[in-house]
Amino acid sequence: MLKQVEGSQAVAEAVALCRPEVICAYPISPQTHIVEGLGERVKDGSLAPCEFINVESEFAAMSVAIGASAAGARAYTATASQGLLFMCEAVYNASGLGLPIVMTVANRAIGAPINIWNDHSDSMSQRDCGWIQLFAETNQEALDLHIQAFKLAEEMSLPVMVCMDGFILTHAYERVDMPTQAQVDAFLPPYEPRQVLDPAEPVTIGAMVGPEAFSEVRYLAHARQMRALERIPQIAADFKAEFGRASGGLLSTYRSEDADTIVVALGSVLGTIKDVVDEMRADGLAVGVLGITSFRPFPLQAVRDALQHAKRVVVLEKSLAVGMGGIVSNDVRTALSGIRLQGSTVIAGLGGRAITKASLHRTLRLAMADKLEPLTFMDMDWQIVNRQLERERQPGRIGPAAESMLRDAGPVAARVS
Repeated sequence: MLKQVEGSQAVAEAVALCRPEVICAYPISPQTHIVEGLGERVKDGSLAPCEFINVESEFAAMSVAIGASAAGARAYTATASQGLLFMCEAVYNASGLGLPIVMTVANRAIGAPINIWNDHSDSMSQRDCGWIQLFAETNQEALDLHIQAFKLAEEMSLPVMVCMDGFILTHAYERVDMPTQAQVDAFLPPYEPRQVLDPAEPVTIGAMVGPEAFSEVRYLAHARQMRALERIPQIAADFKAEFGRASGGLLSTYRSEDADTIVVALGSVLGTIKDVVDEMRADGLAVGVLGITSFRPFPLQAVRDALQHAKRVVVLEKSLAVGMGGIVSNDVRTALSGIRLQGSTVIAGLGGRAITKASLHRTLRLAMADKLEPLTFMDMDWQIVNRQLERERQPGRIGPAAESMLRDAGPVAARVS
């Protein structure tokens, strides 16, 4: 059924259709509307049987999800930004224990300084925690990925993050095709836990493991993710057969078959990039797009196959590995090992800065002229940066850098080129 609805409410309805038995959450923008929507459904009885547990922190939310999943319940939670970092210890425990929890991450920048707007710093910081990470381009895909995530998590005995851009998607009203309960029930079978705490058959979940077996236990998590590389596209194909639309999978391409230059990105920015590619194609420029849906596990071979014919690859990232540069770029570089082509990393959109069509046009034209630096910061105000660097070279007290730079920026902190 077609509905015009806020992204958060679309996700809440999709999660409810998956019949979770325990939902635990602590409010943090921009994920709050999702768990509010689910809480309302539990309260009015439209989502039952389900227990909604209000907790005192994000760490408690993940801890409750772990306990619920270990006891045999289908468990769900959601978070963002500092909330994800607060639950970090438990996030690692969930994957190490092989518990099929599904969590929405409404992507948001990490402080300091405090910033509530969107980039991918939060989920990227947990890229090695053992969770599957799926990135949504649109609200329709966010909705669809949650339904697929429960199936994937429970088959693989691995937790799954569905990452959707905070505010850009969570608070945007778009038309989505909402499936029926019957459709979701046909696609997602009732939860049958593969490991469960049962007093009748006592086991220990989370036992101490010493050096004699720890490497093997960790490898098992890796092996499961490698198996997920095969299962993710199969589940996407099954989803298409059941619901009549393509959604999910490992990656997607757009006008890339004959492209000399291909832009690689994740999340909602792909829509803007596709618009720019259409405009550049109209000017006779051979540009294409590769969208990564499955960031973990990273589809090395699929990325290699999609990019190997290009002359140039531009990886646009909404996160920054401080002291290194790109995060996704390193994975792309690994995928292209042995293939000689021009590659660049573009850091853009940090802290919610707009990624405009004009800026993308300039960046891609520089790339096609082989004039783009290996590491580029899109729309960086170098005057402000250099002024602060000069202050820091002076002896004595300098004060908080963020406040000084904000004063230098003037009354409008977020500028659009």
